[in-house]
Amino acid sequence: MNMDVRLTTLCDNLVGSLGFIGEWGLSILVECGEETILLDTGMTDSVVRNAVQNGINLSRITRIVISHGHKDHTGGLRHLFQTLDTKLPVIMHPEAWAHKYAARPESTGSRMHFIGIPHTREELEYLGASFTLNREPVWITDQIVVTGEVPMKTPFESIDNNLFVKIEGEYKPDRIPDDQALVVKTSKGLVVILGCAHHGMINTIMHAQEITGEKKIYAVVGGTHLFRAGSDQIDQSIAKLEEFKVAHIGVSHCTGMPASMALMQHFKDRFFFNHVGKVMEF
Repeated sequence: MNMDVRLTTLCDNLVGSLGFIGEWGLSILVECGEETILLDTGMTDSVVRNAVQNGINLSRITRIVISHGHKDHTGGLRHLFQTLDTKLPVIMHPEAWAHKYAARPESTGSRMHFIGIPHTREELEYLGASFTLNREPVWITDQIVVTGEVPMKTPFESIDNNLFVKIEGEYKPDRIPDDQALVVKTSKGLVVILGCAHHGMINTIMHAQEITGEKKIYAVVGGTHLFRAGSDQIDQSIAKLEEFKVAHIGVSHCTGMPASMALMQHFKDRFFFNHVGKVMEF
């Protein structure tokens, strides 16, 4: 079978073998044709360290895509650019730069915790980042697209109510308009690569179908944001994935063990943990 797309996970909460490191975050290297795209960068230096362990030369990266502006997906940008010492385009939504916070229990000492991008735009541009800010889908090639904003359509998916943006000193609910995914059209259908899917895994898949005109979903890989979901949302998500006839479902990061176990029990050999060190070819 000719390889349409190759995915290598460089950051995740879980590791698959000795020598790799894990952290709360996500980064997936996507190779397709002449493009080598890094979706997200983890929180610290895990991408750089795991690339060395995996024998991957990060200088092959042609561009970076940021799924949303949380630090567990953007914190590794500084380490990456310091290592590469070169200029690279970075595709992201303008609202990724918002001052993002999460409400935590008072027992932690401070109710609001900053969870946004931990670097300034000026610093990253000095290191080599060239930002392209878009709300709409961005076609990188005829085969690869960044979804842009994902509309909320399903009745069972919702945005977390503990996330806020700080605007002129006031905390306002963050609807996370910057949440987006990377989609690759292959000969067997779409490969949908999720960052966190804050707008819902199923909403993201349906949006991918709409913008590409391709109904067949071959694989869904990445963070599904089901770790806070109840059994009803998990069950309805599984039913929709089955309706889409998804051939491969690989979960990462914010999926959570209860949802992962439910997906594994249902999809059996179609399911896999998309942990650090995992390499998949579609």
